[in-house]
Amino acid sequence: MSEKLLEARTLTMQFGGLKAVNELDFFVNRGELMGLIGPNGAGKTTVFNMLTGVYQPTTGEVVFEGNPIRGLKPYQIARQGLTRTFQNIRLFRDLSVIENVLVAGSHLARYGLMAPVFETKNFRQLESEQYERARHLLDIFGLEGKKDWSSGTLPYGEQRKLEIVRALATGPKMICLDEPAAGMNHKETHNLMELIAKIRQEFSLTVLLIEHDMKLVMGICERIVVLDHGVKIEQGTPQVVQSSPKVIEAYLGVDEA
Repeated sequence: MSEKLLEARTLTMQFGGLKAVNELDFFVNRGELMGLIGPNGAGKTTVFNMLTGVYQPTTGEVVFEGNPIRGLKPYQIARQGLTRTFQNIRLFRDLSVIENVLVAGSHLARYGLMAPVFETKNFRQLESEQYERARHLLDIFGLEGKKDWSSGTLPYGEQRKLEIVRALATGPKMICLDEPAAGMNHKETHNLMELIAKIRQEFSLTVLLIEHDMKLVMGICERIVVLDHGVKIEQGTPQVVQSSPKVIEAYLGVDEA
């Protein structure tokens, strides 16, 4: 049997009289690459916000590795191994590319408070290891050669890649990718999805993905949950989802410009 890494139990998010997400149940198995899809306004990003502590659910529970995490701060959830990217790029634009990655992974370095002051041997070793790990992550995404660039000067597509690298730098067990290919052309999107599949294997990651390119979602995801107006209307393998009349009517049958 597959081990459930994350469970969403009757999650509801209400803003005034609007229920953005309504009694949502789903789970993600350890090591799985799963998709979360639906029309614009279906509540997908709201789900990510609830899973990662940006929003506190109105009702319901989020369980990660068997432990309830509702009520924890985003940084506390990230330290437990659940991290995410955002639709809108949130880099430290004035810092260099590698500095962005080092900041994200700084909590992994274990040394005393005075170690940086006296530059102890342990401090220097850990700093060197963190730097090499950051370079390795950047190299996977083709960014190592630009490690000293100001992150704000990177082309848009590379900024989106750097967002993923920063999330990986936290040492996650599971990563939630919110439209990582937004704004990319077809070739860039295809290459990015190949990278996501690669890092999933290399780092033994579990991945939950929001993406609008259905051809890629159906080709890369093992299971898919479909939302419409905050309600789960289908879940299952890509084959099940593609043939679902509810999904075809709500989403796949709509010709999106």
